Amino acid sequence: MQYNRLVEYHESVQIVKMKHLIGVRALSGLFLMSGCTPNEVSSVKPATSGKRANTAIETSADKFARKPFVYDSSRQYIYISFDDGPQRGTMESYAVCKELGIKATYFIVAVHVKGRRDGRRIVNTIYNNYPGSVTANHSYDHAKGQYDSFYRHPNRALQDFLRAQDTIRPPYKLLRLPGNNAWVLKDTMRASRLVRPVARKLDSAGYNVLGWDAEWHFNHKDARPLQSAEKMAQKIKSLLDSNQTFTRNHLVLLAHDRMFQRSSDLDSLKKMLQILKQNPRYVFETLDHYPGLKW
Repeated sequence: MQYNRLVEYHESVQIVKMKHLIGVRALSGLFLMSGCTPNEVSSVKPATSGKRANTAIETSADKFARKPFVYDSSRQYIYISFDDGPQRGTMESYAVCKELGIKATYFIVAVHVKGRRDGRRIVNTIYNNYPGSVTANHSYDHAKGQYDSFYRHPNRALQDFLRAQDTIRPPYKLLRLPGNNAWVLKDTMRASRLVRPVARKLDSAGYNVLGWDAEWHFNHKDARPLQSAEKMAQKIKSLLDSNQTFTRNHLVLLAHDRMFQRSSDLDSLKKMLQILKQNPRYVFETLDHYPGLKW
């Protein structure tokens, strides 16, 4: 607003009678035109070009801010994780976990997000449910099932994971290798010779690579669980009690979303979780609280 127009405006409404700097008069004129009271003027901040002053975004950032986490040495921690979503079974398993108050981690494949009409909605639902659930990186296209070739080209594999990160948009750098059980934490690496080169690159890029201690196996023809709910609950108890986990008193369970697309198999998931919940020593957490992560 030019100087002459500012003077004409203030004279016409007879609001400003004292002389101020031109910049102050311009700011006052703008707020008076917008209906703000004088007390409100000092609290309003001008918009910054290229930045979104969005309350929802700020709230999300606060929600995912890292906070101190204290482990109870008298408890045992279980991390339920599901791979390969979003697909049939993802929202079904999510609903059961939410109903039972069980925290879970979902390792997402980027092409499944893009390949489903509701893919982004599913990922956003899991993302927004934090701290009840958290999304994580499980590659762009699961190596197209060609694991040997995928890992023998570590630079291309790294780019695959970076591309997946941009598509999935998980809150943390948590990652699981497709088709391989490897661990890369702050001060620890356990990886086979095949995947070690890409594991080192992911480590340098700040990623935590998370494997698993127990797997709920499934029939690869029809995706149905092979072990019963009771056998899986017993296996988890046995591994924890005998200290056969990557980290003492912490167990990561691997399952796959598609195992629970049928109601009867979903009932098995629910039953297994209910059995585990009966043990007062068990604590369910998402994998962003696993010990030894780098941030």
